[in-house]
Amino acid sequence: MKLPPRLPQAVAVFVTVTIVLPLVTAGTALGAILFLPLPTPPLPDPKPGVDSRVTHILAANGTEIGILRKFETSIPVQPGDIPEVLKQAVISEEDRRFYSHRGVDIKAAIRAFWADLSGGETLQGGSTITQQYVKNAYTTGERTLARKLREALLASKLERKLSKDEILYRYLDNIYLGGGAYGVGAAAQSYFKKPVSQLTLSESAMLAGLISSPSTDEPRSNPVRAEQKRQAVLRKMLDQNRISNAQYTEALEQRVFLVGSGTPPEGRATLVQPLELQSATYPYFVDAVRRYLIARFGDDLVYRGGLRVETSLDVKMQAEAEATVQDSLEGTDPPLEMALVSTDPTTGLVKAIVGGRDFATSQVNLALGNCPVTDKAPARDVPVCLSGGGTGRQPGSAFKPFTLAAAFDKGIGPDAVYSGPSSYTFPGCSGIGCTVHNVESESVGSTDLRGATVHSVNTIYAQLIGNVGVQRTAEMAHRLGVTMIDPEGRLPSGEPYGPSLTLGAAEVSPYDMAAAFGVFANHGVQFPATPVAKVFDADGKLVEDNTKRKGKLVIGPEIADNVTDVLKGVISGGTGRAADIGRPDAEAGKTGTAENFGDAWFVGFTPVLSTAVWMGYADAPRPMNGIKGVGNVYGGTIPAKTWHNFMAEALEGVDYPDFPAPAPIATADVFAPGNRRTPVSTPPGGPFVVLGPPLAPPIAPPITTPQPVVTLPGAPPGQTSTTTSTTSLFNLFPPN
Repeated sequence: MKLPPRLPQAVAVFVTVTIVLPLVTAGTALGAILFLPLPTPPLPDPKPGVDSRVTHILAANGTEIGILRKFETSIPVQPGDIPEVLKQAVISEEDRRFYSHRGVDIKAAIRAFWADLSGGETLQGGSTITQQYVKNAYTTGERTLARKLREALLASKLERKLSKDEILYRYLDNIYLGGGAYGVGAAAQSYFKKPVSQLTLSESAMLAGLISSPSTDEPRSNPVRAEQKRQAVLRKMLDQNRISNAQYTEALEQRVFLVGSGTPPEGRATLVQPLELQSATYPYFVDAVRRYLIARFGDDLVYRGGLRVETSLDVKMQAEAEATVQDSLEGTDPPLEMALVSTDPTTGLVKAIVGGRDFATSQVNLALGNCPVTDKAPARDVPVCLSGGGTGRQPGSAFKPFTLAAAFDKGIGPDAVYSGPSSYTFPGCSGIGCTVHNVESESVGSTDLRGATVHSVNTIYAQLIGNVGVQRTAEMAHRLGVTMIDPEGRLPSGEPYGPSLTLGAAEVSPYDMAAAFGVFANHGVQFPATPVAKVFDADGKLVEDNTKRKGKLVIGPEIADNVTDVLKGVISGGTGRAADIGRPDAEAGKTGTAENFGDAWFVGFTPVLSTAVWMGYADAPRPMNGIKGVGNVYGGTIPAKTWHNFMAEALEGVDYPDFPAPAPIATADVFAPGNRRTPVSTPPGGPFVVLGPPLAPPIAPPITTPQPVVTLPGAPPGQTSTTTSTTSLFNLFPPN
């Protein structure tokens, strides 16, 4: 069909008249108001300061376990107290043209506006220091276009009334910098125990790096990110000629170090002092509550709003968790650490959290993880990501149940048989990390997914994720509650996850792992994990109630129950035998060991309690060898025994049912090429070869070479992690 010859011109005229001209007119009018010396109405009075009312945190039995309030901001800070290096650090990071614009940086605003349009967001960045101060002092802070326009107008007026130095001083005197510290005076005392006038270049750069996301980047919970931001600020200062090369080089070497977290580095460092959390009992749990509240309600309400928070903390269970972790770490030294999180899968309420040996010496809560940066409050019906545990830790084979669930969801049942060579190379992959090996590089012949899970056969799971799909596996993990895993299957850099995701190559947290495994325990129904039962505002009004939530079915019950049925075998006869609490039909779990024994896990559950245990070095993953008589620490050694010790005490006297027999998985036709295909038709390391009646596990000839005998910590005399002489081929796999 031929268009009328004048239609394009008519469309162009219509667009110009209805869209372009109004935008140009509005932009011209706004520019005139902002930049021409026109008479303007007086500024409104700044909004009144918010009273600092204490937030009280209570255990489930009503006992007060902590309070939260802002860091004292009555510290006298005069304009002359603020060092020039701090001013320059903040300007370089937040508003490099601060001294040249008139309150609104048109270039930055246009760039941010374009980013908003292209990214589908309403608003993004672009605010000057003046606009940020106006937002804090004059507006509500709502992310709306009307607020941004009003903010710009008020910023322009303020610039005509006050000097640049006065605006900068007011901004620095009330900016929030994490940990309840409002203003640079409070932040200097909180982080460095010194007056603001004595801040060094490196310390100033660290504080400037906190402004954009103080809760996420603060150094006590995420020293890696704080260090990255510090270095980025220093680089900007150098590039903007605010410091010399010599100053940059000297400051760059002064890396962030948390006092009490180990041996200080040689030479100068940026020493961050421990947080003076107003809590004498259960500080790791209180820390998790604090972070949950901030994620839900924001810093101001948490530190100044006078909330009354009833938590889900079970005092008896928390004490047992702390005692069990301390017992498992007895005889070892920092930075070797352990974390434990226990949740009720039928409610999502967290019962106990241990984030390390001693909160007084390290505020890195290793029970938690590291969350994507966002300024959006999470919805109540989805899992809330809690930062505070550094970058998170690799789960190793404890991640395999998510691949298994994705396989069941796709129609690959537990009886699907794969060949299990000693090594397997991902198709189309070349270079480092492309070849997967089994523990001790042993081959298992052919076995079904049940056996591959029970004995944690890496090469079979490497094939399984190829059948299921990496993105589908990532989405399944995220859906179940592993908030650090991107459901789109991408790393923070934007690169896609590789197939090694199934072997635990991506970082997770014990908090999320306990919650996600709890969905299996609860037949596919998810109650998002929370340490908070109820929240009341300062007037006694109930603002959040997590005790009456309705669960959400996130996976089919037949999928959840089949995963549970497979994981029962891990404890009864697989890599997690040390976790056995004597309820073979009511306990299930999975071991996990990261590369080179850098992280070791046991995550397991009963129908009423899901618990994750992690062990590793807090400063950086490195081999755990020769610890408490264990040659190499697999997930099936100390972590599994810790899980056993805690669960046996926590569930003593508790009556709970066995897991039900699972309904069969509906097998997809595409994965059912016949009743049986034998390994003869596939090359070694090829895809699964059978659906339907499973093949019997291969029977290996006796092994005459004695295998190492390792006594499990706390095990009865004679109980070992491997046997000797006539061990079957499967039993050659140490617990992992």
